[in-house]
Amino acid sequence: MMLLKGLTVVLGLAFLLFGCFIYFGKKYNLINGFESDFKEGRKNEEYAKRVGLVELVIGIALLITGIALIIFA
Repeated sequence: MMLLKGLTVVLGLAFLLFGCFIYFGKKYNLINGFESDFKEGRKNEEYAKRVGLVELVIGIALLITGIALIIFA
């Protein structure tokens, strides 16, 4: 159970950091294949912002879940 708690917190932090880097820092190179697709016109900046926001939300949810598991379980 302790491994699950630690893994949840670590995954939450990873998703949160990547989401922040993509959404706020505009580091779109963290999205796999985005730069080549952007140059070819298949993806735009809105797509990158949505990916960053989704990762940010998943990171927050996982981090809160992990902390709740540590406190209550």
